[in-house]
Amino acid sequence: MSQGFTVAIDGPAAAGKGTISKAVAAHFGFAHLDTGLLYRAVGAKMIGGMDPLEAAQNLMPQDLEADGLRSSAVARAASEVAVIGAVRAALVDFQRAFGARAGGAVLDGRDIGTVICPDAQAKLFVTASADVRARRRHDEMRANGTGESFAQILADVQARDARDMERVEAPLRPAPDATVIDTSDLSIERAVAAAINAIETKRRAS
Repeated sequence: MSQGFTVAIDGPAAAGKGTISKAVAAHFGFAHLDTGLLYRAVGAKMIGGMDPLEAAQNLMPQDLEADGLRSSAVARAASEVAVIGAVRAALVDFQRAFGARAGGAVLDGRDIGTVICPDAQAKLFVTASADVRARRRHDEMRANGTGESFAQILADVQARDARDMERVEAPLRPAPDATVIDTSDLSIERAVAAAINAIETKRRAS
């Protein structure tokens, strides 16, 4: 596979894009970046009292490994800072440099195929119904000992979807040339297989 092959994977929260992205990166031997962690790290710093733009401008690689970045509170904060245009702009260069790295890269987020890497050779949009995504998140949190109710998690998912899709800066939507994979009724194995097949098809066409 040629150097610099970029795979952009977008989609709403808990649709499975993170799992698919990691599996795709491992399959092709590409580097992987969960761009949502950038916004979670900024959100966590905002919760700690830092101005979100200052946090974005001074984000360090080790910030992406901080404890608690997967919590619901940080997820909500991440969604809030993601609507700030200046914050998004501060994080663009980091993401684009990662996407252009030699040897191939997989980036997953919400605006990779539309804004960050619009020239990516392969673009996927991974989605699922809000109920399915909330159930997955609820099961995950119960396994981790977190006690939020399904109703609260569903409300959070729907509110986050609304913020992501309605924001002025880089709204969540499929790129025109993205392959849409709905994981509502797919096993992880079938979803990963569909993603790999779509990427292989793009590789052969390039």
